[in-house]
Amino acid sequence: MVYRFNIEAKDHGKRLDIYLQSRLTEMSRTMLRKIIDLGGAHLQGRRVRKCGQSLETGQHLEVHLDQASLIPFRLESAQIIYQDRYLIAINKPAGIETQPTPARYKGTLYEAIQVWLGRDRSFGRKLEIGMAQRLDRDTSGVMVFSIHPQSHKALTDQMHNRLAKKRYLALITGSPDPPEGAFHSYLAKQRKSNRVISVSSGGKEAITRYRIVRNEGGLSLAEIDLETGRMHQIRAHFAEAGYPLLGDKRYGGTQKYGGLTFERQCLHSSILRLTHPVSGEFLQFKAPIPDDMNLDQLRLHS
Repeated sequence: MVYRFNIEAKDHGKRLDIYLQSRLTEMSRTMLRKIIDLGGAHLQGRRVRKCGQSLETGQHLEVHLDQASLIPFRLESAQIIYQDRYLIAINKPAGIETQPTPARYKGTLYEAIQVWLGRDRSFGRKLEIGMAQRLDRDTSGVMVFSIHPQSHKALTDQMHNRLAKKRYLALITGSPDPPEGAFHSYLAKQRKSNRVISVSSGGKEAITRYRIVRNEGGLSLAEIDLETGRMHQIRAHFAEAGYPLLGDKRYGGTQKYGGLTFERQCLHSSILRLTHPVSGEFLQFKAPIPDDMNLDQLRLHS
């Protein structure tokens, strides 16, 4: 997203950050200053990193943000899987970033949780939201956050030590043979493409176990258990095996099926099992498969 402005006489001499605050009212001055500092502002075609840069009449200013909308995303009660004083589990929709970036705060799941919890006056304390896991922007499903300092370390330790168990669902093209098995490789990131690939040395171990639970119209619904949690692990392993996820353009997946266009990889976090970090109670969170991955729904368009 790019915002373009022509500096008028009334704004001559204003600081860059103050001018942008008056024009991009959806964003805080702090966030705007971060955007400038990271090189998101271009004055007369040249990148400007000085917040106090003085503007002149007739200059052309561009502000480059990422591609996400600044429109706020708000949680609904149906998306809250679980909530107590220490934890909140969300059914994250596809297309929503998990955490803020210097170019975006509004529209993220993190902001939506802050707004949701802010409605509950029973907390009686400052909100402290901790991220224990991450999902890609276009991956849907279960996510859990700590919302109390007492729970954060124990929760993140479970994730880091692989004590929490995650199950995913993926729609893949083709039908793997055998229909049940595992991928085991070492993954490394390619910086230019922002992809990961299997390498013979220098990568991080990645183990993906899968079971095909249904085939329909050239697609397969795979149930996946992760023994490791590497970046793009599921997407890379299935693509390398010749069965890329439906909609996963980055890893070679088709975005067309039965007259429909898929703008996201069809990957869903369906089940998360863990121990409550304070009470020790066993917890299991589930998120139903979304409509855009429902084979019965897709069959109507095939």
